[in-house]
Amino acid sequence: MDDKIETTAEAHEGSALPRRHEVHSDPDKVANTELPETLSDKPVERKSAAEWAYERLILYIKNFEEQLDEEHEVAMGFAGGDAGVLRIEGMGFFDPDIVTFYGADATGAKTQLIQHVTQLSVLLRALPKEVEQVPPKRIGFRLAADLAKA
Repeated sequence: MDDKIETTAEAHEGSALPRRHEVHSDPDKVANTELPETLSDKPVERKSAAEWAYERLILYIKNFEEQLDEEHEVAMGFAGGDAGVLRIEGMGFFDPDIVTFYGADATGAKTQLIQHVTQLSVLLRALPKEVEQVPPKRIGFRLAADLAKA
C-alpha cells in the first residue's frame, strides 16, 4: 500500500503522464513497457502533437528492430496507393503537428514522407538489408539515444 498523499494537482498531472500497455500471443515479443524518462518527464498536454507522435514512434521502431535478425532492417510501408516502402534512415518532427521520415525506396531513390499527425499511419516492415552493407542500419537505437539526450 502506498502511503503517499497527493494533492489534486499532482493526481491530475499523474493522470496525464503517458502509459504503455501491450499484450502479444508470444510473451517474448511484448515491448518493454517502462518508458524512458524523456517520455514521462512532462505531461502529455505540454508536448506538441508532433513531438508526442515522434517520441512514441521511436519506441515502436526500436522495439521492432530489437526483434530483427542481422539480415533485416526496418522499413515502413505506405497506406493506400502504389507508393511501396521507405527504408527508414531518419525521422523528425516540426511543431506543432508534422512528422517526417527520411530514407530510400526499393529502387534506392532518396525519399521523404512528410505527414500531419492526424493522418499518421505507419506500417513497419522487415526488409533484407542492402547486400553491400555489412551490419544492418539500426535507426531506432540512434533515435532513442537522441531522445535520451534531449
